[in-house]
Amino acid sequence: MGQSKTSKYYASNPKAAEKRREYQRELNKSESEKNYRAEHTKERRKRGIDGKGGADVSMKKNGKFVLESPTRNRARNGANGKSTKKN
Repeated sequence: MGQSKTSKYYASNPKAAEKRREYQRELNKSESEKNYRAEHTKERRKRGIDGKGGADVSMKKNGKFVLESPTRNRARNGANGKSTKKN
């Protein structure tokens, strides 16, 4: 498999890569991110799929969880500042 544009950029710009890693470390420490991960992990455990790979547990706008392919789930960035979550 080839590298993404982002991966190539950070491979050729180590200062930028380190800056991004610093940002990610701080973000991952935040309470909101910890709660987000805990909530999704709890749902994966409940469904018996935690640690097995496969589908992502994705949250709909109404707060319910659904299984979704990782490709579709992770491609949803909320372009133009709009959420693209499923109803």
